[in-house]
Parts: sequence; structure tokens; C-alpha cells
Amino acid sequence: MPDETYQADHPEVTSTAATPTTATPLSIATGAQHDDSTLEQTKVPRRPRTATNTAEIDSTIIHPGSVRINVKGAFIVDTPESGTPNGMSPSPQGSSYYETKDIRLPNHTAVVSHIAVDIGGSLAKLVYFSREAHSTEPGGRLNFLSFETDRIEDCFEFMKHLKDKQLALNGSRSSELSVMATGGGAYKFYDRIRERLGVDVMREDEMECLIIGLDFFITEIPREVFTYSETDPMHFVEPEENIYPYMLVNIGSGVSMLKVSGPRTYERVGGTSLGGGTLWGLLSLLTPAESFDEMLDMAAQGDNAKVDMLVGDIYGMDYGKIGLKGTAIASSFGKVFRMKREAEREAEDSGGLSNGDSDHHHLSSKSGESAVTEAIKSRFSASDVSRSLLYAVSNNIGQIAYLQSQIHGLSHIYFGGSFIRGHPQTMNTLSYAIKFWSKGEKQAYFLRHEGYLGSVGAFLKRQPRNWGRRGSFEEEGLETRMRERVRAESASQETVDEAVL
Repeated sequence: MPDETYQADHPEVTSTAATPTTATPLSIATGAQHDDSTLEQTKVPRRPRTATNTAEIDSTIIHPGSVRINVKGAFIVDTPESGTPNGMSPSPQGSSYYETKDIRLPNHTAVVSHIAVDIGGSLAKLVYFSREAHSTEPGGRLNFLSFETDRIEDCFEFMKHLKDKQLALNGSRSSELSVMATGGGAYKFYDRIRERLGVDVMREDEMECLIIGLDFFITEIPREVFTYSETDPMHFVEPEENIYPYMLVNIGSGVSMLKVSGPRTYERVGGTSLGGGTLWGLLSLLTPAESFDEMLDMAAQGDNAKVDMLVGDIYGMDYGKIGLKGTAIASSFGKVFRMKREAEREAEDSGGLSNGDSDHHHLSSKSGESAVTEAIKSRFSASDVSRSLLYAVSNNIGQIAYLQSQIHGLSHIYFGGSFIRGHPQTMNTLSYAIKFWSKGEKQAYFLRHEGYLGSVGAFLKRQPRNWGRRGSFEEEGLETRMRERVRAESASQETVDEAVL
């Protein structure tokens, strides 16, 4: 992008961007090196940007109280590190997920006195800035952490921990911390956050935050956006000069589809109630999995062909005339009923469902039911069920997304939300659906921080009183210095008056 400043069409929300200059930035724009061996082969053209110097940065600070995030040299940290920054670790294992792909901001030196949280129906996503412990280098990083909403108290406890550690994290006092909250939980838990933390809580519109976060990621963070296919997984792309219009498909507990015509210009054009919450809920009933990540792990090991009825099961071959492969799903879970009936017949043949006196019949029925259950389990596993349901939900979302993009004439479709989690089967299904139905005319895009669009958008909307003013990172702040200057001038004037008298 030729523009040097990230600004979400709002005079109070700005950040300065330029070409990465650190040793290992993940920049597709500049062809900089990447420390992840799986991505080293990716080579893309340089992105035309010019460097931003100190004078240019100062000249753009014209709005008192503006939020400035300096992303000069920003890159995604892929190297696994032990624990969260500064030795902090979230409470009970299993209730939270620490995202290791922090975003390093080596040139951001101003104090950050706020954190942001996006509380949805299933997950709460937290974003905060921290200096790096024991580092002599300037800058810091954006940290990403998610909690199950059912255990929201764990999230509040961690936020309280951040408040207590504000001086070490950012050089600001704990009393100066504020919370930017978005999502439904920003309203549901508003009073509880204020009571637990004793801080100001600003509630921000969920859809607006999603768009601000997405615009920031796709225009400012190198190696963030990519396409996916089985033949070319994780192919990083360079944003076009004009990124609008586009469609955002945000997949959380439910699904919202937004048409974005420009910065903060958007409308919700559709959605579906069959989203991540649907998959999580049904698999909680059908499998022993206790977390969403467990369900995705099981789906990766499963074989949906043991559960779904495929085109090949009906035709015995591809249905080439209408472009359907033999492996295409004709009916999700279409084989289950037939398999259940076959299992019942096998149980009858083995005597498990025999007739007789009442006591014997009762025992035989129990044993027959057990035999049927075991026979069904032998045909497909929890992993097979997980994969089948994952495909069913993903295919449904992909087709609805295509139809909405067709209605509104949109060719760029970004998928966000915590449903995806970088899961190959999910991304491949969504990408294939868009490509198949559009005959290759539309493209699905994914993000490495897809679940944090809302929380990052809320983070960028913060408007502290002193942010962005020269010297505002000093402990006492600009207002204190101004008051001291007024007092000094008054004292000087009194001295002059006394001398005249």
C-alpha cells in the first residue's frame, strides 16, 4: 500500500507503518526472511513502501489524544517461547489458550495503558501490549490469549494480573489501566469487569471493531493473510492497492457476513446460526471430546466417508456431467441410518434381540442394544463423526458465503473467527466451496490471527487523553507538565510584580 499511515477512517485512530528492518521480520512486502522453515520457500514481489523517518512521524501527530501504534518493522513471532511474556501464565490449564504468534512492534515506544477483550458466546479473546522482559531493545509486542466464556472468571483474573503488572509491562501505573470491551459479553459482563478490576470499561461496537481489526491486519502486518489449497497450503498474498469492497465472514458461535465498502463503511448482509457453537455442541453430545481443540484434533484423524453418503456411493463413479467427483458429499451422515439398521439385523441374527419370557426379553433387549451400539461403533469412530460434522458445517458456511458474495458482487472473501483455528480441513473446505461455486472467479482468504479481529479493533480504538503527544510516555504525562508550567509562569509573574512594587 502506498499510504504510510494506518488510519481506520478515524482521526483518533492512527498507526505508522513502514518497511520491516529487523533481522527476522516476516514480511512479504519486502521479501524479508522468515524463521519458520515451513514458510521459507515462499517468495513474493516487494511491496512498494517508503521508509518513515522521525520527522514524518512527528508531523502526523496533529490530533491530541490520538491512538498511535507504530508498526514500523512489525513482524509475527513464530519462534515458540516458554510461557507468556514477563513470566505470566494464565490460570487453570484447559480454560485458556496462549497464542504464540505474537506481533513484535520493535519501534513502538509509547506507553500503552489499556487492554482489549472480545467476549463472544464461546470464547473471550484478549489482546494486550507488553515490553519484553530483560530486553535492552526498544519496542514490545502484542500478545494474544483466549479463554472459554464458560470460565470467564479465569479471563478476569488474568486481566487483574495484567493490571497489577502494568508498571513492569508498560511503565504505567495500575490505576491508569482501562479496558476496551467488545462482543456480546461487553454488555453481559460489563458490571463484573468493573467490579473485579476497578477500572474504566469502554464498550465498542462489535461489527465496527471486526472491520477495524481486519483492515489493520491485511494492510499493516506482513505475512498475515494467505490463501489455502491442498496443492498450495498457506500461500501468502500481498494486498491490492485498493482492498475494498470485500466480504468478511466471521465464524464464531454463529456466523455473520459483512459487506465492507470502505473504512468503517459496512453492512451485515447475512449469516447463519449454524457455526462454531453448533459444531461444538453436537460433538459434545456425540463424542468424548472436552474442548474445541480436541474436536478438531479428532476430525483430523477421522474418515468422513464412513459416515457420509458420497456421490460415488450412489453412482459408483463421478457424476462428471454436473462436475461432481465421486468423493463429493451427497448427504452428510447419510450412511448412519443404514448402518444402524444393518447392526440391528446382525444382532437379531446372533440372537441378541430374541423373544421369550419377560425377564429373558428384558435381558435380551439390553444385550441387543449393547450389541447394536458396539456394531455401529465398529463401523465409524468419534473421529469419523467429528470430520463429517466439520465438513457439514463448513460446507454450509462456504455455500452461503458464496451466494452472498454473488448477490453483492464481491470477489474477495475473508474468513475470520475462532472456528477456523488454522485447521487444514476447515480452510480447504471453505476455500474449495468458494472456488467451486464461483468457477474460480472468487477467492477465499484466511488470517493467522483470525480469531482476534474484534479484540484488535477494540484495542486500536482506545483514545487515552495523552496518547500520541510528544513526551506523553513520561510518567507524569503532558497535563501534569502543563500545570507545572502554568504554576512556574504565575510564580515568575508574581516575582516581577513584587520587584515593580
